[in-house]
Amino acid sequence: MTPRFHFIGLGVADMAASLAFYRALGLDIPAEADTQPHVEVQLPAGPLLVFDSIETIRSFDPDWTAPTGSHRASLAFACADPAEVDKVYTALVAAGHTGHMQPWDAFWGQRYAVVLDPDGNGVDLLAPLPGAGA
Repeated sequence: MTPRFHFIGLGVADMAASLAFYRALGLDIPAEADTQPHVEVQLPAGPLLVFDSIETIRSFDPDWTAPTGSHRASLAFACADPAEVDKVYTALVAAGHTGHMQPWDAFWGQRYAVVLDPDGNGVDLLAPLPGAGA
């Protein structure tokens, strides 16, 4: 058997805050998940996105420490168009999340921005620029 990619896992310090952030990006996560130590979200046509509280991680890895630096993990969300990148970035920052890189037109042909989730993970917002292709 060949292994197949199954999930992306994130350790979170505040489950409710982290799930609220990802709900704001359109993920369908039930409210009752906010109080759970482990949450699995089936991504559309893709793998699972798994959230584990720090306590849960330390229950099986007592010496675990949170990664440091600006590239702990990075997730990307595709937006419908460049205007949606700006709109989503502005809404997340207005809701109190940290904007890491304001929207800009990247040289590789995308409107791009980066917001940090409540645990400091980079969340990229992107959309093709007109005439840049998909």
